[in-house]
Amino acid sequence: MKKLIFLFTLLCFFAPTVHTQEVYDLKRCVETALANNYDIRITRNEQRIASNNATVGNAGFLPSFDLNAGYSGSLNTVNQNLTNGTTAKNANILNQGANVGLNMQWTVFNGFSMQTNYKRLKEFEAMGEINTRLSIESLIADLTAEYYNYVRQNLRLANLQYAVSLSKERLRIVEASYTIGSFSRLDFLQARVDFNADSSNLTKQYELLYTSRVTLNRLMAVEDVAQEISVADSLINPNPDLQEQLLWASTLQSNSRLLLSVKNQTISELDYKNLQSRNYPYLRLNAGYGYTYNIYGSGSVKRQDNLGLNYGLTLGFSIFDGFNRQREQRNAQITIQNRKLQSEQLELSLKADLVNMWMAYQNNSHLINLEKENLEVAKENYDIAIERYRLGELSGIELREAQNSLLGAEERLLQAQFNTKLCEISLLQISGQISSYLE
Repeated sequence: MKKLIFLFTLLCFFAPTVHTQEVYDLKRCVETALANNYDIRITRNEQRIASNNATVGNAGFLPSFDLNAGYSGSLNTVNQNLTNGTTAKNANILNQGANVGLNMQWTVFNGFSMQTNYKRLKEFEAMGEINTRLSIESLIADLTAEYYNYVRQNLRLANLQYAVSLSKERLRIVEASYTIGSFSRLDFLQARVDFNADSSNLTKQYELLYTSRVTLNRLMAVEDVAQEISVADSLINPNPDLQEQLLWASTLQSNSRLLLSVKNQTISELDYKNLQSRNYPYLRLNAGYGYTYNIYGSGSVKRQDNLGLNYGLTLGFSIFDGFNRQREQRNAQITIQNRKLQSEQLELSLKADLVNMWMAYQNNSHLINLEKENLEVAKENYDIAIERYRLGELSGIELREAQNSLLGAEERLLQAQFNTKLCEISLLQISGQISSYLE
């Protein structure tokens, strides 16, 4: 009896303290994670950088202006031998000069490279948006899976609590019957062993539930990762309306990885166009407006200042560069081919993933129906077994088998529902529809 008291004390220690808990449905969990998750915040900042870079100035369309000012001076001693045979010496001659000016440089034309660069920057901006979307989709998938894992662990906890209650009832019956001599001590000891085993499983389940809760809070980036939460869902109900053809059509149109692959191919094509721009001449404009002031320590001019405008045009063309342009363009064309091959490879891989996941989704959906039927049979079987046990017509081992059959049917049904839900999450993620969980 002391062991039983100790075991119940241990269970009470691991059991959650009953008080007001935050109630989260899946939508609230996802919204909290999208607002707080560190990976999402980092990815969004990287997207902002790509957006800031997509400007006409960064592409080279705009001129550059430089304002500069300077001062210089020299102190010299000059010895001169003149042609008439005389010499002259000027000591400590100080010459000084100062200037200030505004200079402009502008590449007017460089073979359409500026236009191509601007398109590349826009593509990188779009890739930043897709990368953010990809991170969000991964987070939603991970969070949804963990949310339903937490629901599953709560349901398993209820099943194991029910198992303990069944074992407790059996122990009560055996103990009462053993006292009046209807059951042997062996029956009593076996009932206690089974009760202790079920209680041990229940204790371990509290740990699994705690771990799942911490993981869920971590994905939501909640500061108190151990905070107790209550989920709004008490059942796992997979979506039965998914269709393979619609999922594949959505994959080709909306899959983030496939969209990124297409963007990489587009950027490779723009890189090739950028290299082709070197086949054209370039035209550059430069202009300046400045003021210079000089003070001379010798000579007929003591001071001189200039204020004026200077300008010029440079037209150039690269005639020969060691065949590097041709080599780089050929390599760029090969890169474009590789990008196309990578896109085709990714599409095939996504097709294989979707087909495999669809098969698993269908099999687990079938298992759900099968295990529901098994559960009904197991419940009826146990009800008959416990009544026969009370009447002394059934042994403890046979009752335990009926109890294990019931608990096994409950566990298999729960596992089939969870596996189907995981397949659903993967199918929606592949097809780019994972954000539907926010609706």
